[in-house]
Amino acid sequence: METYLITGANRGIGFALVQQCLANGHRVIATYRDKASANALFELAFESGLLTLVQAELDTEAGIEGLVGELAGQALDVLINNAGIMGPDQQDLDGLDSAAWLATFTINTVAPFHLSRLLLPNLLQSARPRIITISSQMGSLARQSTGSYAYRSSKAAVNKVMQVMATELADQGVIVCPMHPGWVQTDMGGMEADISAQQSAAGIVHFVQSLSMAQSGRFWTWQGEEHPW
Repeated sequence: METYLITGANRGIGFALVQQCLANGHRVIATYRDKASANALFELAFESGLLTLVQAELDTEAGIEGLVGELAGQALDVLINNAGIMGPDQQDLDGLDSAAWLATFTINTVAPFHLSRLLLPNLLQSARPRIITISSQMGSLARQSTGSYAYRSSKAAVNKVMQVMATELADQGVIVCPMHPGWVQTDMGGMEADISAQQSAAGIVHFVQSLSMAQSGRFWTWQGEEHPW
């Protein structure tokens, strides 16, 4: 039995990841932003003794440090940085608010970095520590596409952050990978997307369970296929 920490777990891919990990018999610590949007998560916690819920604001360093403080001494096998936002409605050449762009970076890029580094003492208690960040192929420099400047740039940046972190933590045996979850039927992805959150989560968890150091520092899809940067 392993212990997973999953951020942004009250809906979408995060909630499906919690369900999948519990179904596989793992302990799960799940974060949510506000109780009003986490009813399903609380119901799941009532049903399962393996799920612990923690309220966390990940858009400030104080919020991240508060979460880390609550987890002091707790061994973690897997951190899944899932919390993320699409960013402002207008993200094209005709206008992109700088403050909204920076807010997108704060959640999608900076928060995963700070949380990962501050939880290293927890992760290093594991025999096979893994840091997984839910990224997107929209951040791949190999793809030609338009619009969504804030979201795309934040995901491209977090990909590089995780690649560098993988290199720096290799000597300590920490596996670090960004993952593309697929085009998923969520509030962000829309109902026209290719796959359900449950399909995405099942693929991600299956892959995470088999990850080795040889795969660290590379960009992967939910199907376990390497994605070009």
